[in-house]
Amino acid sequence: MINDIIELEKECKKCEKCKLSKTRTNVVFGVGNPEADVMFIGEGPGENEDLQGEPFVGRGGQLLDKMLKAVDLDRKKNIYIANIVKCRPPKNRDPEPGEQEECIQWLRNQVKLINPKIIVCLGRISAAKLIKPDIKITKEHGIFFEKGNFLMMATLHPAALLRNPNNKPAAFDDFIKLREKMEELGLKL
Repeated sequence: MINDIIELEKECKKCEKCKLSKTRTNVVFGVGNPEADVMFIGEGPGENEDLQGEPFVGRGGQLLDKMLKAVDLDRKKNIYIANIVKCRPPKNRDPEPGEQEECIQWLRNQVKLINPKIIVCLGRISAAKLIKPDIKITKEHGIFFEKGNFLMMATLHPAALLRNPNNKPAAFDDFIKLREKMEELGLKL
């Protein structure tokens, strides 16, 4: 266990534990305020993220930023964003279970150091890995689960919302519920 977020990122960027390290451009460690009360966790970087080395910077990331802004959240100010796997799966496929297992230690260390009060899983892969394996994302998004010392909620992945814009209002309701939960708990914005 590494006890400093900057040192953890340096070590993570050297990782070659799985085959994803062979095809990556950049390790996409995470971004945001390391003292945030809310942490968003996606499944893995896409093409834009791999090129820029930052999570959620493509079209899905732009949508995520708009939804965050609408509830006074900002990746540079009061949240932290990371992924289950830190390297892009080829052709943006889902990260394989073995790849997730090899990489999860980095995320666990990040979560321990950031120590958020609320974790928001962006999409089915993240929610199944972190909340419960049989989660039904279309039915159970926006619901808070207590797990260990954390409140956890799943929401629809921004890329899925771009493919199916009819789900945007339901996903935005999740962000409103998140904001309400933050206010209820007295968390800083």
